[in-house]
Amino acid sequence: MFFKFTHVYQFNVRLFVLLIPIILFSDHLAAKEQKLLILGDSLSAGYGISQAEGWVSLLQDMWKESPITVVNGSISGETSDGALARLPRLIEQHQPSHIYVELGGNDGLQGHPIDKMINNLSNIIELGQASGATVILQSMQIPTNYGRRYTEMFTGAYQTLATRYQIALIPFFLQKIALDPDLMQRDGIHPNAKAQILIAKDMKNKLNDLILTSSTDNNQLDYTQ
Repeated sequence: MFFKFTHVYQFNVRLFVLLIPIILFSDHLAAKEQKLLILGDSLSAGYGISQAEGWVSLLQDMWKESPITVVNGSISGETSDGALARLPRLIEQHQPSHIYVELGGNDGLQGHPIDKMINNLSNIIELGQASGATVILQSMQIPTNYGRRYTEMFTGAYQTLATRYQIALIPFFLQKIALDPDLMQRDGIHPNAKAQILIAKDMKNKLNDLILTSSTDNNQLDYTQ
């Protein structure tokens, strides 16, 4: 009886050992499917600096040993209108598993109606979700000289959208950087090359686990702490 048990045990151990490479290979293939599309404006397009110095490129470098691929679909001067028009083609071309939406800054700076911006961002989120991608939204901020009412409506739009669609809402990545002149370009709007590494590290910390552990379910997460 003891011999029989030992024989079965050894067989099971050998079978498990043989299956390990198959399990690891399957996990590896699944992990390789993670593709992050950055849909943003000049803050993500690397305005005023070389592409290699931009936070999106730096983030990809940080993930070079990771199963996450980053595609930068950002354009300087982009509004929610323009991004909405481009998104179907970007989805078709890259088939992202995740879409990071960094938009609205130019809408606000140009004084576009908040309702129009919300409608465009809603359509962007819905297009992303319909494709099977997990959508992540970044909150944006504009100068206070646009008036308290408009500024509050602008800022509040992002929480409204995150709650409506139950998606992750990431704080504005220039929240602290914009207060340090040494980290900003002369225009006071765009981060300089020195700031890009800080943004990339912050994005890596916030997005890494979210991308590697999330499914296509869009769950709202709190990154305000």
